[in-house]
Amino acid sequence: MQLREVVDVVTADEPPLSHSTEEIIRAGRKAERRRRAGFASAGAAGLVAVVVAGVSALPLVTSGQASEVAPGTGESIAAPAAPNVLAEWPDAPPFSFTFTAFDAGKLRVQDPIVASTAYQIARVYVDGMVTNDRAVTDLEVERYSEKRKTAEGASEKRVSAYLTLYRPGAFDPSGTEGGTSSTVAGRDTVQWTFTSPAGRQLAWEYADDAWAVVTAYTHEATPTFEELSALATAMKPSPPETATLPFTVGHVPSGYTPVELGTRATSGVNGVAEARDGNYGGAVYTKPALATTGLAAPWGSDGANIPGSFTIFVTPSTNSNQQAEAGRTRCLQNDSTFCNVWSADGKVQVQVSSEHLSVAETTRIAESVTLADVQDQDTWIPAAEALVP
Repeated sequence: MQLREVVDVVTADEPPLSHSTEEIIRAGRKAERRRRAGFASAGAAGLVAVVVAGVSALPLVTSGQASEVAPGTGESIAAPAAPNVLAEWPDAPPFSFTFTAFDAGKLRVQDPIVASTAYQIARVYVDGMVTNDRAVTDLEVERYSEKRKTAEGASEKRVSAYLTLYRPGAFDPSGTEGGTSSTVAGRDTVQWTFTSPAGRQLAWEYADDAWAVVTAYTHEATPTFEELSALATAMKPSPPETATLPFTVGHVPSGYTPVELGTRATSGVNGVAEARDGNYGGAVYTKPALATTGLAAPWGSDGANIPGSFTIFVTPSTNSNQQAEAGRTRCLQNDSTFCNVWSADGKVQVQVSSEHLSVAETTRIAESVTLADVQDQDTWIPAAEALVP
């Protein structure tokens, strides 16, 4: 399962996309099956790039206050506007989490599970909707069952959403064309509407030159921009927490730098989409290190591999299409190189993939990975120690 999962989720039971887009999606699915089997180029799983089209002009939440009654007059007077006071966010190092799960109206933001040198990413659930990695509650299932009984052919409401919190200077709201600027409770915002895949996105400045972005792919009218904007006032900082990983890397080729990781998930937006699979962790290294300013989206969110990178995946062997070989190393090469190392009991698979490293180098990286107890997070290693030999 890769970023294609987003498209599969939000386009289920919807009118077909254009022929060319269908071909791209089919190619992405085929490439992913081949990648997991160890025979395809990791870059071949490219999917549908987000296309910015018309922009919605739905209203946003503002900082207006309820009116009060002037004594002795019976007439209402406007309460003074709330001051634009931004929360103090900690100056945390890369690969740290600076917020935790919170609710905002019908939105349920989970703990972040992806961290990088430029951002953090958390899943977002929406009440009454089926999400990419979580089904609706039993009560909601019952309600939808009743709905289907009375409206034959009705389909469940589906959404795939995530929140990206960028470090100061990392996100450039002008990097994506077609946005509409506004404010939410005194904060600058920009909103976009997507068409392929369908959805909407809202960015807001949560601190000086620091932006948060919520992205929701869905064909439904909800969550609206007004509902998404509730995140801007509900999100609060928490004491920084260093991301941990269930492995350490003993060998990294000269010049390569870790840029992104996933904890309890593989790295990147793909890791968010795969979170329900129970993966353990992952990391991306690049040569040279990636620029951490002027970003318009998380790296690799278009489905393509990050140029000049190699990726580490640590997953349950049951999540792979490849037959586990307990205690063995097996490498395959086509357009890309994939090296798999299985734990002694065959239950955990370490995979290292690269489009440009040799089999020998990829094997050396994979065999240098040492596992902690993947089931006991107390044994996991802080990112800086885990990723740098």
